[in-house]
Amino acid sequence: MSDAIKHECGISLIRLLKPLEYYQEKYGSGFYGVNKMYLMMEKQHNRGQDGAGFASIKLDMEAGERYMSRVRSIDQQPIQDIFAQINDRINTSFKENPEYINDVAKQKKHIPYIGEVLLGHVRYGTFGKNSIESVHPFLRQNNWMHRNLIVAGNFNMTNVNELFDNLVQIGQHPKEKADTVTVMEKIGHFLDDAVAQLYKDIKKEGFNKREASPLIAERLNVGKILRRAAKNFDGGYAMAGLLGHGDSFVLRDPAGIRPAYYYKDDEIAVVASERPAIQTVFNVNFDDVKELDPGHAIIIKKNGKVKIKRILEPTERKACSFERIYFSRGSDKEIYQERKMLGKLLFPLILKSIDNDIKNTVFSYIPNTAETSFFGMVIAAQNYMNKKKEEQILSIGRKITREELHEILEVRPRIEKVAIKDAKLRTFITQDSSRDDLVAHVYDISYGSVKENDNLVIIDDSIVRGTTLQKSILRILDRLLPKKIIVVSSAPQIRYPDCYGIDMAKLEDFVAFKAALALHEERNTMPLVEEIYKKCLQQTSTHDSEVVNYVKEFYAPFTADEISDKIGQLLSPPDIKAQVQVIYQNIENLHEACPKNLGDWYFTGNYPTPGGNRVVNRAFINFFEGKNERAY
Repeated sequence: MSDAIKHECGISLIRLLKPLEYYQEKYGSGFYGVNKMYLMMEKQHNRGQDGAGFASIKLDMEAGERYMSRVRSIDQQPIQDIFAQINDRINTSFKENPEYINDVAKQKKHIPYIGEVLLGHVRYGTFGKNSIESVHPFLRQNNWMHRNLIVAGNFNMTNVNELFDNLVQIGQHPKEKADTVTVMEKIGHFLDDAVAQLYKDIKKEGFNKREASPLIAERLNVGKILRRAAKNFDGGYAMAGLLGHGDSFVLRDPAGIRPAYYYKDDEIAVVASERPAIQTVFNVNFDDVKELDPGHAIIIKKNGKVKIKRILEPTERKACSFERIYFSRGSDKEIYQERKMLGKLLFPLILKSIDNDIKNTVFSYIPNTAETSFFGMVIAAQNYMNKKKEEQILSIGRKITREELHEILEVRPRIEKVAIKDAKLRTFITQDSSRDDLVAHVYDISYGSVKENDNLVIIDDSIVRGTTLQKSILRILDRLLPKKIIVVSSAPQIRYPDCYGIDMAKLEDFVAFKAALALHEERNTMPLVEEIYKKCLQQTSTHDSEVVNYVKEFYAPFTADEISDKIGQLLSPPDIKAQVQVIYQNIENLHEACPKNLGDWYFTGNYPTPGGNRVVNRAFINFFEGKNERAY
């Protein structure tokens, strides 16, 4: 994606189902779980680079012995920083106590981070906060082992105010009005309640306080706690948690907005945001890794029993399609095929744009993440050319000469690596005039890759703001002197904010919104814009379930092609020589390519939860009133 978007986070949960001595004997290290967690987090590094965190719990420790550890970092390379800190602690312990080196029991007792229950998190900060306090996992501590709670997640809630008020009503005093805090405290409240009730029941059976502790761990119903806590959650989430005594869980939202996958054998149970991370790190097959169903939780009890429980009634599945287009790693078997299909389905629109003139057209892509869609587009071009060659050969009506056959077969799509991003260049100057000059040089071009007056087709994952296109890419491509530059987005037009974990919060940031606004101004339909604003205002006190997305009316007067054409005009620098056209994927093709991930609210405005409609209306109010702030 040429426009950088900070997006959702990644989670990794590992539960070792055997004693640490087992992994020492089989794999040569008692640090098996820590090593695997490092790999799991690095394999999901694409999901978060603002910060990272790791937490562990040791089972069956004696009173007075440390059984929970946590480390977080906002270093430039946070994952490496975390495990460098862990490694330093281990090496220091070995240096001071050489007898620990081959004694796993002593390692577990004396060295932090070495436990059976491990939780990792990689973070993108959607609210611009990047202090260490904002980095997961979050810790809720208590002297009662069962009431200790560690939480990390890939989530965003649309109803933080409601959740905050709920906590106040039950007597809590949350330290911050943030979804991370409110979610943890909500779960923590019902955890406290469950532990207290179990203690009363067990006490009635004649057990003393010390005897009650293991019984509470055994009888604690994690599913019930999650069911009560998540009752009013409105958002997209894959939420992981560890309880102090050793239970763990991952809960997925009822619409399946945010992803979660799991794998289990007799040695480990593991959950992650992406399937390939599990496949690669544990060397297992595609079919062995299961998707956690929407509204369900995987719950791993202290005794190692793993259960999948329905926590909330699943709604219509609206798994995030942006996961498939861009965010998830393309090494997933299904995602790889889907991205190729996205490119393939765009080819008829491209062919129309170049007037079927493949001979004088160069095909390329920006940035590297668009490469897979580019492959699909090229395959479609090759299939088209093969059909044309076949028709040409059959139409000759006589025996074809070798020279004629060679001439026909020689024609093929022209594929070039036209632009290369200069990863070393940093736009460190903040003044607009100076910074724009630096931005213009973020990409280099391959001189000679395009002939003068050729068509140049460039495929991108998605065109969100268009800033990089306007200030850098189109200008440098124009130096190659193409007749026409066709920028192709494998995703449809982004028209609406996301409120489930992707950092797309302001309508006026979207080039599609700017284009529609320009069309309203040209056609003297700005009174309609004010009417939409008034309708949005009228709903500010309406219950979420009754809120309507009135922002759809903002786009309704225009066709998708009209908006695309206007985007092409808005993004064309005034001094550019080539004609610029922008082509977007349509919704029908998106759903054909990604049939399991039909979440498309940022394209269509069809939000999967009631809170989404409130967010989009608030975003429009902010735009109309000139407030430069987030809608959630």
